Amino acid sequence: MKDFNEVAQSWLNGDFDPETKCKIIELRNNDPAGFEDAFYKNLEFGTGGLRGIMGVGTNRMNKYTVGMATQGLANYILKHVQGDDIKVCISYDSRNNSREFARIAADVLSSNGIHVYIFDNIRPTPEMSYAVRKKGAVAGIMITASHNPKEYNGYKVSWSDGGQVTSPVDKEIVDEVAKITDPSQVKFKSDLRCGAIDAMGKEMDEAYLSDLLSLSLSPEAAARHSDIKIVYTPLHGCGVRLVPEILSRAGFKNIIHVPDQDVSDGNFPTVVSPNPEEPAALKMAVEKAEETGADIVIGTDPDADRMGIAVRDNDGKIVLFNGNQTASMLTYYILNRWKDLGKLGEGKYVVKTIVTTELITDICKSFGVPVYNVLTGFKYIAEIVKREEAKGGEFICGGEESYGFNVGEFVRDKDAQVSCLMVAECAAWAADQGLTLYQLMQKIYEEYGYRKEGLVSLVRKGKTGAEEISRIMADFRSNPPKELCGSPVVKVIDYLEPEKTGQPKSNVLQFFDEAGDVVSVRPSGTEPKIKFYFGAKGADADAKIGQLKEQLVN
Repeated sequence: MKDFNEVAQSWLNGDFDPETKCKIIELRNNDPAGFEDAFYKNLEFGTGGLRGIMGVGTNRMNKYTVGMATQGLANYILKHVQGDDIKVCISYDSRNNSREFARIAADVLSSNGIHVYIFDNIRPTPEMSYAVRKKGAVAGIMITASHNPKEYNGYKVSWSDGGQVTSPVDKEIVDEVAKITDPSQVKFKSDLRCGAIDAMGKEMDEAYLSDLLSLSLSPEAAARHSDIKIVYTPLHGCGVRLVPEILSRAGFKNIIHVPDQDVSDGNFPTVVSPNPEEPAALKMAVEKAEETGADIVIGTDPDADRMGIAVRDNDGKIVLFNGNQTASMLTYYILNRWKDLGKLGEGKYVVKTIVTTELITDICKSFGVPVYNVLTGFKYIAEIVKREEAKGGEFICGGEESYGFNVGEFVRDKDAQVSCLMVAECAAWAADQGLTLYQLMQKIYEEYGYRKEGLVSLVRKGKTGAEEISRIMADFRSNPPKELCGSPVVKVIDYLEPEKTGQPKSNVLQFFDEAGDVVSVRPSGTEPKIKFYFGAKGADADAKIGQLKEQLVN
């Protein structure tokens, strides 16, 4: 393996533009640690594809790494896909450089003879997934770094089913990308174009919205409670047009905007991080709700695949729901409505990730609906949908604790548009019963038992950070906890042992105690973090979450 200095020098000696070379020299002279981090490795496909800080270097998102990744993808497609009209769909979000990276990807694919469909402006990740299936494309590319800070961008690849690439395709694409070692191997030039590049726009939007609205479960309740006040913020991202549109078409007339955050801006000027998981990201929306007396707050991340909500409690105070609560509530609502409508039956199922609350499992059991548990990442949910579709099964809904949820089979990724629709409908359905969303959640706890979840993410950046994360995981494997909050650990699952788990190999550990509590530990696949997921059960669950954090993290 080459030393990072050698790699950087190859860029200085190679066919790279003068601006890039000047930035490399500036980085080397002024930021030695940043210089090493930019060149010590290549960006790799993780749980969300290619993602990294924008800048010069092999470990950064820039026009060369995007071009090389696209050439590798093109080479893989041309080796494995036959046909006269091989198609790929491309979308991009509001991040800095997203449009440029999307155009580069389109030109490279076209120059390789691949037919490209690219959206005419920013569009959500789930609409890209939808378009792949609608166009009969072999793959889709979404330029986004999801909820990451403004310094990041990313390159998410979906396959022909609309789901993100999984093994072995992801690894095979990485192998092809690794063979592209110099920009001279990339067909960047638009004058080499031999595959058509066609724009997608309003027509695809209409098809997408129409199909999502066909999943509506309570139109009568929506009509009765059309005046529910909902504050919505896209957090400067892609949801700005389609989320209000789908809510309006579903009959909800009182959608209140946060004007400063309707501006599509990759600098995300009103938030530190455009992540609906973080309370600070929804601060302006909550203030707008207080100002207007709104009942519900909804925020979506920049590529509009994830959604966070806040509701009023019994004292009228606005409180945030976490992803586990939202997913549980929506699952409860959807299964109730499917039962009422006579839609439940053999072959219907729900999917959740292994770190998502077991409350969903309990809810599904009460309706006689099977639940599949999968590794973290919506691509694994999409894999189940693809597998069961071939058997005649039908996906009802599914979600993950990190604020991702989906309903139905039109999209094979998490989808904030349909999730926002379901939240609004659920509120109307609850109102028919004289309940707020907060009261509905309390009713669910009364029926199935109280659960509390917590998450701690330790950020460890750069090469030294990656080494520290590896040491933490090694320590937990060699010295697993013997008890959690005084309750004996009765089961340990190591997902590096696929022969025991029945899941793909993954660097995840789970510890289960006798009382029904669970702790999961995993390095993030897309960010320089190690994550601790805590799930506590029982009346003292709130206290136990604090104890678990103290025991395992602090």
